[in-house]
Amino acid sequence: MTEGRLAVSVDVEDWYHVPAVTGSSFSEYDDVGEFLSEWNDEYDYLTEPTHRTLDLLDNLGITATFFIVADVVDQHPGLIKSIAERGHEIGCHGLHHECTIDPDTKEPRFSREEYANHLSRAKQKLEAASGKKVSGYRAPGAYIAGWVIDVLEEIGFDYDSSVARNSLYNKTDQRLDEIKTIPYTPKRGTLTPGGDRDVIEIPWPYFDVKIGKIPAAGGPLLRLFGRRIIQAGIEQSLQRGDSVFYFHPIDIARKSFPSVGNTRRRPAYWLFKGERTEDRIRTLLSAMPSSRLITCSSIHNRTLTP
Repeated sequence: MTEGRLAVSVDVEDWYHVPAVTGSSFSEYDDVGEFLSEWNDEYDYLTEPTHRTLDLLDNLGITATFFIVADVVDQHPGLIKSIAERGHEIGCHGLHHECTIDPDTKEPRFSREEYANHLSRAKQKLEAASGKKVSGYRAPGAYIAGWVIDVLEEIGFDYDSSVARNSLYNKTDQRLDEIKTIPYTPKRGTLTPGGDRDVIEIPWPYFDVKIGKIPAAGGPLLRLFGRRIIQAGIEQSLQRGDSVFYFHPIDIARKSFPSVGNTRRRPAYWLFKGERTEDRIRTLLSAMPSSRLITCSSIHNRTLTP
């Protein structure tokens, strides 16, 4: 490949899907079901910013990959249809946005059989709601392990895009220096490159500086670090090969979220969301030639094409 392409992706989850509220070993609620049964206030902070996300991408002429938490179908069935009708790729972001491995111990939180069941149900639900094949996956919270890739392959997924090689954190169950920084085929049972298979990993970009590798895929770090670091990391990563950028519709939500979980313990976490982040996303994407902006499935095809 002569120059890298950037896959534009959107993770569709609501504020209560974040690990501090539901879906992890340290959540305020055991799961989304418990949250919805006990929460008596407004909970939909997703619909309005998702429609603005679609308008933003339309205005820029970008076709993106939307990784959607499958239980969003239950609360907002028309939202998934709207995304599909705008021509975007539909990917899976888990059944209930539950962390696959424990954030602290990195041990599996589910058996292979349990997780295969979760993923199969999520895939079927998203395909039924969108009318499109779902072939891509992004792990909830980006907590990923090699055995998850094996399960994805078994039930018909083509790629994962969750691995973030960087110097600030490790959300895998192995050393990050064993992982490639451009799209690759992992060996079975690990995230290590060298597999002979058709399922691939699309790693996230980073900004390599003297102090280490700064994660630069977007998301919360776009809100907290600002656009310039993220943009510099993406441009640097594209010199190595294809890469990916992501954000959430709730990153540009204008309403303040309820004070639960990380919104209470980490008040600065959502401090810079809303119009400021929307402007950062627009500026970053506008600076990229449209010919270099593609979907994640296009990266899968490019990776497997000699």
